[in-house]
This record gives sequence, C-alpha cells and structure tokens, in this order.
Amino acid sequence: MDTRPNGGHDDERITIMPASHTRVAFRFFHLFRVRYSEIDGQQVVYNAHYLTYFDTAIFEYYRAIGYDQFRESRELQEDWHVVRALVEYKAPMAYDLEFEVGVRVARMGNSSITYALAIFPKGSDILLATGEVVQVYTDQKTHKAIPMPERVRALYLAYEPPRPA
Repeated sequence: MDTRPNGGHDDERITIMPASHTRVAFRFFHLFRVRYSEIDGQQVVYNAHYLTYFDTAIFEYYRAIGYDQFRESRELQEDWHVVRALVEYKAPMAYDLEFEVGVRVARMGNSSITYALAIFPKGSDILLATGEVVQVYTDQKTHKAIPMPERVRALYLAYEPPRPA
C-alpha cells in the first residue's frame, strides 16, 4: 500500500519548528515509567518499546490539541497511517525510571505530518532517545492519501504556530 501522494513527496510542506531535540523545543510531554515487562536480559528497555512510547505520546498529543482521532476514523472513514518511524538511542533506560516523551510537529504537508519526539528523564534535560514518526492522512476505504482537512490542520497550527527557521 502506497499512501504517499505525488510519488512519495508532499509539495506543500510547512516547517512548524526547526529540528531540535532540546527539552525547551517541546511544549507537550507525556509521562511514563519503565515497567518490568519492558526490560530485556540486559535490564534496559527493549528497543521495540520505544515505538510504543512514541505512539502513545502522539495519541496523548491528539488529546492535548483537541483532536478526536477515533471519531474521525469512525465517522469519516479517514485516519492516519504511519509510513516512517525512526528511533535513535542515546542512553539506556532501566526499570522504574520515570521519563517524559516530548512531542511536536516538525513538518506539515498537504496530507502528511512529521512528528519530532524526544525522551528525557522526568524533569531533566538529559536526552535518552530521539525519534521521528511520519503519518499520512488516508481514506480508509481506498487506503490512498488524501489532503488533511483544514479543521484538523487548524488544531495543530493553533497549538503550535509555525516559527521562523
């Protein structure tokens, strides 16, 4: 399934904020604690859990901006598909660590959104991991990319207005 418009690129990209993974670059954070079931034999978080943390934090970001993704999907048959996910590990995370995932929109296209993510220990500036998730807005019947509705775009832009590069 190719959900990418125009052969895989979005012509109308808006940079919301230049690339930065410092704590001050993020307005939104979601708090987690490393659970026993998330650590591996080396007693650190198993790599696959980072994507779950990112996905959960993005969903909580939806709540923060007032976007009801479940209603959108159910009523309009339109939803987001993840087309790219990247994790860069900076330092290990151990059992019982309280940490925060920062989420912000890095770029917004006609039908896509690129989220920048960063993980910090609770209340700290120490960077534990960074990530990028690209989602494409799609028609759920055809699984083809469609333009993001203006009302959805407005929710994002009201929460995080574009800043100079």
